[in-house]
Amino acid sequence: MLATPGMFALATLSQSGKPVGLFDYLPMFAVMGLIFYFLLIRPQSKEKKKRAKMLSQIKKNDRVVTIGGIVGTVATVKEDEVTLKVDESNNTKITFTRVAIQRVMSAETATTAEKPAK
Repeated sequence: MLATPGMFALATLSQSGKPVGLFDYLPMFAVMGLIFYFLLIRPQSKEKKKRAKMLSQIKKNDRVVTIGGIVGTVATVKEDEVTLKVDESNNTKITFTRVAIQRVMSAETATTAEKPAK
């Protein structure tokens, strides 16, 4: 059986003989809240801001990977749509929403990947 702070409050007495109340556990709850914030909430919000910045900076000729694993070069960028060129020989293009982009590789990576090996 798991012990809860309420059970501790009923079962323990302070040194003066009075029962321990909820306000005696308030500092512990505050510390647990801070730990929860710094381990879960703050990193998630930082990652969300980083992703929003990455999506807003997508430009033509960037090499990107979609959430579905499709790799392509950005052909056009609209407000909430990105058109990717996925096949150079057939000029195949696919249009995605901006949020479907998982990561952006640099434009230099796109040009070096397209050059034939000697």
